[in-house]
Amino acid sequence: MQAPVTGRILAERVGWLADLVRGMADEVIVAHWSDAHLAELAGGVGPDGRRLPSNGWMALRRLGWAAVPPAGVVVSDRVRRIAEEEAARVLRLACHRRAIVAALLATWPADPSARTDDEWSALRAALPDATDSATIRSRTRQITGYIAGHSRLPADLCELEGQPAVARQVSLAAADRQHVAVDRVDDSMVRVWSQLPMCPAPASYRDWVWHAFDVVLPAIVPAGVKVCTPTLRPGDGKVRVDLPWQTPHTPPRLDGHTRALGVDWGVNTLLTATVADLDQDGTV
Repeated sequence: MQAPVTGRILAERVGWLADLVRGMADEVIVAHWSDAHLAELAGGVGPDGRRLPSNGWMALRRLGWAAVPPAGVVVSDRVRRIAEEEAARVLRLACHRRAIVAALLATWPADPSARTDDEWSALRAALPDATDSATIRSRTRQITGYIAGHSRLPADLCELEGQPAVARQVSLAAADRQHVAVDRVDDSMVRVWSQLPMCPAPASYRDWVWHAFDVVLPAIVPAGVKVCTPTLRPGDGKVRVDLPWQTPHTPPRLDGHTRALGVDWGVNTLLTATVADLDQDGTV
């Protein structure tokens, strides 16, 4: 059944879902905010010896870190997936910070504001690849602030920082068509179908109802491209929709050129570009 609702009521119900997701995801993070658990996740191998899946929610389930709804609240497995995906993304980002902090602590200098050449070499060797100078400076200031308040180095990232919070959002990409569907209406509009709770604490599956809402595409989205499952961000009586889209591209030729440009949207820096030139012998 589709529930006919106004925009404000829709935002309220998306907000209820976001709060459920955030609450379950926060519980997962609190339960596993330790250096040992982050090391386990960063290791990339589950307790059964198999490599962890790339999907965050699947990786957490392989580790046995499942999201659990509050007592008396009924949610589908797809809602649990969404919560686990949110938690996994936060924890995987923490794994990256953990590696940087561990390198800084292992090579902590006598004067962090004036490292010697040897100290810089030791630090660079310990840091993850492509760690930029801005990250080194900010993490150094963070550790220095901790020392000022505790008169000692922190043991690890989890002592340096409190557990991070999950954003109030719903990443529907972690679900499937049993919870969400995206249909192209025409070149300028898509229709999103999603199950939403009818109350803040649904006590049965009868409290979950399918809702449909239309999303007008901006002019920059070409007609006919594939639209993907969105992320919903409720707030101020509205729902903001992050709607990714894909467009096909022609693979570049493998010959006839001597220069290539590679661009990556990264974690440490927003955008990184590299230019590679072929030598006369055909090597890069």
